[in-house]
Amino acid sequence: MLSQAMFPWILLTAGFLFTLGALGVLIRRNPLVVFMCIELMLNAVNLALVGYSSFLSSEEGQVFAFMVIVVAAAEVVVGLGLLTRVFSIGRELDVDDLDEMKR
Repeated sequence: MLSQAMFPWILLTAGFLFTLGALGVLIRRNPLVVFMCIELMLNAVNLALVGYSSFLSSEEGQVFAFMVIVVAAAEVVVGLGLLTRVFSIGRELDVDDLDEMKR
């Protein structure tokens, strides 16, 4: 059970992490860094879900957090597969140049 005094700090931390990830997605050009920032944003959402779940003494938030982790793992597999293919072709890894998968 989470105390009422800790709950706002957990939400503040989750908001800070989400904002940091969103800024990284908007500012950075390297696709690997963009994927890391997306993962940071998903983990911030997981932190908020688990915080709410603990605060409300419920398990639904933890189930949703587990589902987000599964979706994030699938996203990493597909994204890293695409980046590996682009890198093996010899193209430069820049987000703006990766709008098409042609040679």
